[in-house]
Amino acid sequence: MIQKPDSDFIDKKYSTLVSYLKSLKTVVLAYSGGVDSTFLLKALSDAQIPALAVTAKSPSMPVDDYNRCVSMTLQFKVPSRTIETDEMKDERYVANTHERCFYCKSELFTKLRAVAEAEGYEYVIDGSNTDDLSDYRPGFKAKERFRVKSPLIEIGITKAEIRALSQRFGLSTWDIPSSPCLASRLPYGERVTEEALRMISEAEHVLKALGFGELRVRKHGDMARIELHEGDIERCTRTDIREKIVQELKSIGFLYVSCDLEGYVSGKLNRALKSTEQ
Repeated sequence: MIQKPDSDFIDKKYSTLVSYLKSLKTVVLAYSGGVDSTFLLKALSDAQIPALAVTAKSPSMPVDDYNRCVSMTLQFKVPSRTIETDEMKDERYVANTHERCFYCKSELFTKLRAVAEAEGYEYVIDGSNTDDLSDYRPGFKAKERFRVKSPLIEIGITKAEIRALSQRFGLSTWDIPSSPCLASRLPYGERVTEEALRMISEAEHVLKALGFGELRVRKHGDMARIELHEGDIERCTRTDIREKIVQELKSIGFLYVSCDLEGYVSGKLNRALKSTEQ
């Protein structure tokens, strides 16, 4: 059983976070609509400092995430804006090497830094938390290059603490699954195209409509490899559900449909990097 974070301890962390944000005075928040950046949006609202929440819209952003961005910024009455990013025009990103995330974040932070400098905001911040330090994150190099701060990391706030506090604050995002960009469903070396992102997005929508929770549809050429939590795998193989999934995913454009018996594991595609290092 996972132990719940101590309430008094995380209350102190939250107070420290709000004080830290006040010390920054003016910020642009890279806002994705997820658990972490929404929690940071709430903290900015409590800090009552001049802030702008900027959402970067691109083909790799799930539609549900963008819609959530719009509703949450209205809820907290934090000024917000949507910008378009052009990572799809960068061949280094499209080639989908293990540095893909670096080029994507560089494009994002270039535009956020330009907004901040043009409109008098001192800092650009994002919602990275301490759990993110345990996985391969080439985007962190872009953060360093563009001097982007991560308040949740600096204060030492974990994902479990973010969810616990979000639930207490009544944030609708407290229990939503993690939702990285759609390009993360492609194995390194398979080019990032708008068609591939469309297929992944539509396939995941099919599975969510069937009642599956946190999941990934990994695209390996013409094959969809579905990752589900262990408790959902048996249901996925039920004849009526299985036939529905196969039919729908083939209509989207996949020739083959498979279910990964190991189940959902965050960052599973990074195993290919580790195997080449051995």
